[in-house]
Amino acid sequence: MALDPKYDDYDYPTTAPTPQPGHPGHTTPEQDAQVFQLRSMLEAAGCTERLDTLTMLRFLRARKFNVEQSKQMFLDCEKWRKEFGGGVEHLVRTFDYKEKAEVFKYYPQFYHKTDKDGRPVYIEQLGKVDINAMYKITTGERMLQNLVCEYEKLADPRLPACSRKSGCLLETCCTIMDLKGVGISKATSVYGYIGQASAISQNYYPERLGKLYIINAPWGFAGVFSVIKRFLDPVTVAKIHVLGSNYEKELLGQVPKENLPKEFGGTCDCEGGCALSDMGPWQEPEWVKPPKWAKEGSNAIKDNPSLSGAPQNTEGGKAAPNGQATDPSEATGEATLAAQ
Repeated sequence: MALDPKYDDYDYPTTAPTPQPGHPGHTTPEQDAQVFQLRSMLEAAGCTERLDTLTMLRFLRARKFNVEQSKQMFLDCEKWRKEFGGGVEHLVRTFDYKEKAEVFKYYPQFYHKTDKDGRPVYIEQLGKVDINAMYKITTGERMLQNLVCEYEKLADPRLPACSRKSGCLLETCCTIMDLKGVGISKATSVYGYIGQASAISQNYYPERLGKLYIINAPWGFAGVFSVIKRFLDPVTVAKIHVLGSNYEKELLGQVPKENLPKEFGGTCDCEGGCALSDMGPWQEPEWVKPPKWAKEGSNAIKDNPSLSGAPQNTEGGKAAPNGQATDPSEATGEATLAAQ
């Protein structure tokens, strides 16, 4: 895979850790030609941003290297980016989710440290969902805006910092979706938000799921999933692990014990709570760099060290609970699943 200095300006590794077809550093001459073809078609359509090789490859993989379909997906994404929240670039620099700590009491969603492959770990707890209580604190629109901002922060600075620390390109996350306490009423109450979040993940942030662990899955869930997976791509199915309440051994096989919050069987106990700490390589001075989107304007919110590139105080493995944690995304677990 040859990089083009006109489009590619990376300050982190650009070769994927394992040889997979269509992934950076492991592409065929035909796939390299398809990157060139897609970029040329997008330039002809008036696109001038996000035409770097890694982005082109993600959109191509999402559409099985069908160049025409990848082009349409990218154009749809660019249109959405200009319209959503007054423009995604402006939103990520200025959005202030002041109600986050209160919302997290009813719907915890956060990035926290890394798995054994060096990828960010994203945790979501659906069992605590109380949509009525949440909507007294915030709105569905602000929840989605927070989701999008966290996706942008995942792309930069989180994944670049993890790539620098690991010495290889990391483009995906390890997601833990905790279903403890989930019942029919709770699941259905949040369907509207999940549907919107899933659409954002699937359509505008492709190829971000590395592994998905569904833990504390209720009785019968595995049977339902066995039906659902028939309609999923085999590559996606291989990423998903459905576990019951005895999940710790398998989960700790992927996430170091010291990186996993205590409530999930790990030993991590961040000051102020792991959910609000936003701890990871993106807070460590030797790996983090200011995200490129923060350089585009001087009005970036400065209360999150991830925005400015200034790391939190990590002395003793503790952190003040002032980092911006996720949104949702990349994600809700459902959104992440749908995206891959």
